[in-house]
Amino acid sequence: MSAFEGFRCTDCGATTGDEGATRCPECAGSLDAQYDLSADLSADTFADRSGGWKHRELLPFVPDGMGEGATPLVEAPRLAEELGVGRVLIKNEAHNPTGSVTDRGLALVAEAARRAEADTLALATTGDDGQSAAAYAARAELLSRSFVPSRATFISKAMINVHGGDMRVVEGRFDDARAVYEDDRESMPAADEEEWFPAGPFESPFRHEGAKPIYYEIVESLEWTAPDAVVVPVGHGATIAGVWKGAREFESTGVVEGTPELYAAQPDGCAPVVEALEDEQDPEPWDVPDTVVGSLEIPDPAGGLAAAEAVRASGGAGVAVDDQDLLDSAATVAQHEGLEISVACGAAAAGAWDLADAGQFGPEDTIVLLNTAMGNKDADIIRSRLMSQGI
Repeated sequence: MSAFEGFRCTDCGATTGDEGATRCPECAGSLDAQYDLSADLSADTFADRSGGWKHRELLPFVPDGMGEGATPLVEAPRLAEELGVGRVLIKNEAHNPTGSVTDRGLALVAEAARRAEADTLALATTGDDGQSAAAYAARAELLSRSFVPSRATFISKAMINVHGGDMRVVEGRFDDARAVYEDDRESMPAADEEEWFPAGPFESPFRHEGAKPIYYEIVESLEWTAPDAVVVPVGHGATIAGVWKGAREFESTGVVEGTPELYAAQPDGCAPVVEALEDEQDPEPWDVPDTVVGSLEIPDPAGGLAAAEAVRASGGAGVAVDDQDLLDSAATVAQHEGLEISVACGAAAAGAWDLADAGQFGPEDTIVLLNTAMGNKDADIIRSRLMSQGI
């Protein structure tokens, strides 16, 4: 039986029990799912279940999905030795159906849209979540409309079309695509047009809610113990906010003792969340975003405040890394551990090295790095870096 109680507005505190809700009915603020955390849950509750949605008591509903979640947690012993810690593990979200972590949240979004009787998933996207939206829309017999900056990777743009999604390529960067998306959404004629269901991060409660099982799966793989730290690449902030929410819920229900420190990793060419953490302020839009990590080039993240609050509450910190360092780190993981990671995870790996050098980790610590997408989505960028070094 689900412990879900409804959605609560993070701005005004109003509540709604509508499973297909996107924004607060009172003030249009962001919604967050609420649960009865006094529910009788334990490790035994989940032990005999399988799949990415096995923790159904702590979800608003369970989508049919297509195999998302239940991704491997892979030991990285050479990295542990190099960082001087007890264990390093990589949570490999590349195993999701379209090859990225965004599949988890989009599975919930598509199910919510179906329940709300919408007919189109719509979003501005750097690429990965547009591909996910197109795939899950196709699965749910919905349309999808993605507004994509011209500098998004060819693979993501191609796969949006392969899945049957409508795509508008906007010249420029993510904020340019988001502006066109918002203009089109506002200018849509009402009655006789298709009904858009917003699929972007924090445009509904479902994207960050879908990220919670990442943490549930990590602690189960660690025999129901919390890791010491999780290093998460941060763009909009939905993933790190979801991981922290999952950690709090498992601790509050008594499933796991304690919570990990969370570390937000961003490229130093676009690091609004890290800057906010260092300045002890709320995130401000980044003036001139410039990084090779397209998925993290989000100058005004929708969940920037949620991400910063999650890191602060966990006792962690932010870490900003140079583009060349993160590319080198992605290559090092491939060469030392055999794992193909995204350049976004390269930021997490480079950040972990910097944190270790700064004495942030102890010699017995267990550190988890989150790989958010398939490495071959960014292979040309990493290979170009190696070629510049004469490799």
